[in-house]
Amino acid sequence: MQPRGANNPSAGVLDGIVVLDLTQMLAGPYCTMILADHGADVIKIEPPHGDMSRQMGPFLEDDLEQCQGGYFHSINRNKRSVVLDLKAETGKEKLRGLVKSANVIVENFRHGVMERMGLSYESLREINPALVYCAIRGFGDARTGGSPYVDWPAFDIVAQAMGGFMSMTGPEALPTKAGAGIGDIVPGIMAAFGIVAGVRHAEIKGEGQFLDVAMYDAMLAVSERIVYRYSFADDISHGEGNEHPLVCPFSIYAARDGWMAIGCPLDQQWNDLLTVMDMEHLKADARFLDNPSRVENSEEVRKLITGWTSQYTKRELSEILGGRVPAGPVNNIADIVDDPHIQKRNMLSPLELRGMTKQPFVASVPVHFTETPGTVRSPGPELGEHNEEVFREFGIVARGDS
Repeated sequence: MQPRGANNPSAGVLDGIVVLDLTQMLAGPYCTMILADHGADVIKIEPPHGDMSRQMGPFLEDDLEQCQGGYFHSINRNKRSVVLDLKAETGKEKLRGLVKSANVIVENFRHGVMERMGLSYESLREINPALVYCAIRGFGDARTGGSPYVDWPAFDIVAQAMGGFMSMTGPEALPTKAGAGIGDIVPGIMAAFGIVAGVRHAEIKGEGQFLDVAMYDAMLAVSERIVYRYSFADDISHGEGNEHPLVCPFSIYAARDGWMAIGCPLDQQWNDLLTVMDMEHLKADARFLDNPSRVENSEEVRKLITGWTSQYTKRELSEILGGRVPAGPVNNIADIVDDPHIQKRNMLSPLELRGMTKQPFVASVPVHFTETPGTVRSPGPELGEHNEEVFREFGIVARGDS
């Protein structure tokens, strides 16, 4: 079988890689979206009722018939959809047929589900020894290290909580989750890296392997500061609000119409900020002479900076500070849409949805290649839209139920 898009000079850097995507919701689909954005042929294998994210809004009024909300389109673009009932033997046989010619399979079922269906990594490896098999779960897989929580289900908030992220976020007395679903997205990004590395190994050695990413593990890794602070100094991190425990100033400060982020941990940056604020007399002040002094006197630093920033709007502060010290406005999405940076770098891509009177858009591809750029080529597929096309390409006879 010739992978779709193979030898296409305008295709992405992963052109020719075939990925079977059995994932749902966010962590797995985000992982495979990254691969699809960069040219991999991602075949989304869905149960007859579809990925549960198809039922999640917001919905465009004229998209109700398709019953695919913005959530689904945001993380399932550039993929093809095939419906297979993996509880039925015919569905399992078709999946095995797809595995013969695939490079990668990704799933985020609970531990043991694929084994109970007779579709374990070991059985699929017999069909395709070069297969890279990736599992994304809350607490990993017994193949790479047992966990007492291996059978627990998990979502983003559980990973953020158990991995330590929430303990260091928000005010000290109230652990706080991130607004973005980083408990899913970070494991998805790490899994995408693992898959690319695994495919590289398979190309060199001719053998695939099993890899897994635990959401708990990924969140601990991204919260690295809590580990070294504890191991070096027995310091248990807690919520610091918008302050930084090790450097100052490094926070957000009130403007007339919102907030401005300013980070000047280096002494020269602090001195440059004082010059901008017309407070050069404070350069010799012992309270602010170096970063440790400023951390110790962080409340005074905040009062000084806020007293100055509150006189200006975010736009005015951007013009004053831009290019002189590390600073930027706290943007909401309306601000981002209007930002020339986003427009120049094509970071919002329109979705071409059939019959839509309004054209929605999604966040575009953040990894930029000069020769093989990733792109948003198509919206999320309709359920089972590519059954006939995929089965024909893979030489699978479409007999019986899916």
